[in-house]
Amino acid sequence: MFYGKPYSKLMYNLKVTTMKAKTTLHFYAKSTKANSAGLFPIYVRLTVDGKRFEYSTKKFIQPSKWSNELSRMKGNSEEARSINNLLDFIKNRINDIQFELLKDNISLNIEEFKNRILGAKERERLLIPIFKEHNRKMKELVGLEYAEGTLERYETSLKHTENFLSWKYNLTDINIEKIDHAFITEYEFYLRSERKCANNTAVKYIKNFHKVINQCLANGWLNKDPFSNYKSKVKEVERVYLTEDEIQTIINKDFKIERVAMVRDIFVFSCFTGLAYIDVKQLTKNHISLGIDGDKWIFKNRQKTDSASKIPLLPMAQEIIDKYENHPVCINEDRLLPIFSNQK
Repeated sequence: MFYGKPYSKLMYNLKVTTMKAKTTLHFYAKSTKANSAGLFPIYVRLTVDGKRFEYSTKKFIQPSKWSNELSRMKGNSEEARSINNLLDFIKNRINDIQFELLKDNISLNIEEFKNRILGAKERERLLIPIFKEHNRKMKELVGLEYAEGTLERYETSLKHTENFLSWKYNLTDINIEKIDHAFITEYEFYLRSERKCANNTAVKYIKNFHKVINQCLANGWLNKDPFSNYKSKVKEVERVYLTEDEIQTIINKDFKIERVAMVRDIFVFSCFTGLAYIDVKQLTKNHISLGIDGDKWIFKNRQKTDSASKIPLLPMAQEIIDKYENHPVCINEDRLLPIFSNQK
């Protein structure tokens, strides 16, 4: 329900309080947007629960003709009547929107007002903010549901998407409703031709992009899946592996630089345990226990799959653990091995 002082002294501040939101409407002449003739544009400021939306009425006036006290133009000239009638119309329109929302049992929020003021029933959904929000939520879950490397891949995928929009359409963003089959195939072409991505790398970036589109579909923001007729295939890669003799050569190699020797030892440890870099990095003494055979085993959930692994601790792996048992990193950070960052 509206409340306040009599109309003549309302200062065109519309104050509305409901159980859910407080709404304030204010008109003002914006000095920071003065044009070359020194005229100030009249702006509308709508505030709902502390969140603002401001827009110009496209009307300009001389600063001396504006009443800050009444938030309207002074005098009774034809110009004043025209501008003040426009302000009355805007005020009434805001009133109507308020009642429409209440009637439709829609919560009062700045986005709903903004959409209806601008004539849009539903807010235009842009791709980049949606992608960034996806990555923001993923970042919050790093260490819980996602690995740091997964977040890095999605951040890279976001950059590729932004660069593609600029390369193909000269845009910084795009309405998700404009994303179709042609968009996706062009995006894949861009990854292969401009970014020089190999087949499987390009497919992975498209897969990351697909996840964001699936979220749009799940939220009801898209009526049609642009990936419905799209097909991509990961090519089987022939893995190159080391022979026993090659591993032994690495073990026997005498490195003069301690850091390089340490990297070699960690690599050899991975060879004899089958553990990935991140899993080796996370190892502590608590991960080693005696198995039913009486020998030492590594018991650990894999980072990537969260599946339990039971790995016999072979003599070579044990030898490496013993070698670094008293290393400062192992003692101070409670690690089984003093592992460097993956980049190093």
